[in-house]
Amino acid sequence: MKRSGTATLPLHYGKVPPWLYERMSALGLSIVEVILADYGKAEVLRRLSDPFWFQSFGAVMGMDWHSSGITTSVMGALKRSINPIAKDLGIYICGGKGKYSKETPSELLLIADKTGLNADRLVRASKLTAKVDNTAIQDGYQLYLHNFILSDEGSWAVVQQGLNDADGTARRYHWHSENLKSFVDDPHSAIQGVNRGEILNLTASDAKDNRNGILDISHTNSEKIMQDFANLILPQHHEVTAKDVDLKRLGALLYVTRELQPQNFEDLLLLKGVGPRTMQSLALVSEVIHGAPSRFKDPARFSFAHGGKDGHPFPVPINTFDETISILQKGVEKSKLGNSDKLKSIEKLHRIVAETEKNFTPDFDFDTVVEEERRNSFRFGGKTVMGDAKPPSDGIQLSLF
Repeated sequence: MKRSGTATLPLHYGKVPPWLYERMSALGLSIVEVILADYGKAEVLRRLSDPFWFQSFGAVMGMDWHSSGITTSVMGALKRSINPIAKDLGIYICGGKGKYSKETPSELLLIADKTGLNADRLVRASKLTAKVDNTAIQDGYQLYLHNFILSDEGSWAVVQQGLNDADGTARRYHWHSENLKSFVDDPHSAIQGVNRGEILNLTASDAKDNRNGILDISHTNSEKIMQDFANLILPQHHEVTAKDVDLKRLGALLYVTRELQPQNFEDLLLLKGVGPRTMQSLALVSEVIHGAPSRFKDPARFSFAHGGKDGHPFPVPINTFDETISILQKGVEKSKLGNSDKLKSIEKLHRIVAETEKNFTPDFDFDTVVEEERRNSFRFGGKTVMGDAKPPSDGIQLSLF
């Protein structure tokens, strides 16, 4: 199990429009509720501590697949939707961006008072994770966001992000309390990003004497060690290209959801009536919930669920987004009443796609698929920060959906 990981992302300014933020909160909560029901609190924390899963999670929620804004927006949306029912879920989210990050200790004290957890230990963990990434590791990034996520059982994860003014990138740091033996002796599974040569890293095992005496700066060549660590480095280009996704996995997804309708699968009858476009979104949401860690190496693929607010790879299909949320929410509510058939159907959808991949050879044109999505976007209530999607100017509408 990884203790943590990092992600280096292009810095992306701008705000999330209310129409998307509301939906991010609703979908994020539903996904967390299903993970809690099927896998437990520890798994929610493990997922959040995985930089690849986190980026995929943000992409499936309609955020721009590669930008630094995913961190702030996802954590803000989750805090907003989870904390009002945190006692029932057993999951709490503290901190945030800027001044809200400084409120983490007081928030932890309140949570500890309600749950009986050790407040001093939690506050110490929050402060140390921030100090390590901001001070002990001087890699050119200064923290501006700190979120501390914990369960009522005492386990925790940290998602925090730093800014590098010099090159316009942000770096997200992930921590996980599981298997963490020391805050100051190799606490990360890695700190990796664009190579900047030697950096000051007082948490390296080779810097033990430096930590004790603070006499010299020592940095060991960590290239070999980094090969085994969870690190995500995303490109500067905004658009989604064929090289950004696993074409075999995307092709299998499109084949199953567009050509093999649910009535062909006895186990998916509860999803009957759901159109191919919504099936495509549900399949990717199902993968975020049930997929193995190895399936999140290409976060851009998950933008094919609900597009991106800036129109890459295509506008956010509001109608499809709302239908996805509704199906998931109804499944969660029925599951609470003892009927989990609908959620099992959604899980089955992911397994069918994964099984199809095994003997699948992609034979589609990636750019054509993106163009089809864009041309059909207006039919699904497509929307970006610049406004509503319009019918194609040449009047040609594709009938893929």
